[in-house]
Amino acid sequence: MGKRLSDWLRRVSTGWVALAALVIFLLFTALVLPRQAAVSEADAGSPDTSFYYSPGDLYRMAEAYGEEGRAAYIRARFTFDVIWPLVYTFFLVTAISWVFGRAFPPDSAWQRANLAPVLGALFDYLENVSTSVVMARYPAQTAVVDTLAPIFTMLKWTFLGISFALLLAGIVFAAWRWLRRTGRGERGQT
Repeated sequence: MGKRLSDWLRRVSTGWVALAALVIFLLFTALVLPRQAAVSEADAGSPDTSFYYSPGDLYRMAEAYGEEGRAAYIRARFTFDVIWPLVYTFFLVTAISWVFGRAFPPDSAWQRANLAPVLGALFDYLENVSTSVVMARYPAQTAVVDTLAPIFTMLKWTFLGISFALLLAGIVFAAWRWLRRTGRGERGQT
């Protein structure tokens, strides 16, 4: 299943699609993200922007948000935070697919690196659901879910970090491969 999904993502990730995804990502990052971050990053912080937090930290955030803040947090998870993972996943998947298509042979296992952002988005959605459940049930404790939420957050950031690192590495490899190819072509003509 993973190979089929990866292959399909590579097929649809043309240069124009990757460029469109980059433009959408940049516009969203410049126009929407700062406003949302200012709203959600109240004095209490946010689980979404932390790499790790404990269940106790999550409950302290829920307490600090207050009833209205918790309701706003949940609303943001099911509006803004449904769209944002789609935007960054669209960008990362198409960019990695397109760049790795130039950096590595078509049969290379590295071609499946385009699945890393999909996993990042999956853990982002799991984080959103689990933290929202904790916020909705507060002050009641939500065993298991309160323990899974920080794990989902950590996995989200890990896969997103890996995705950006893969993209940068792919750009370097693609440039190196292109330089080698053009260097050979110029030497063969002289």
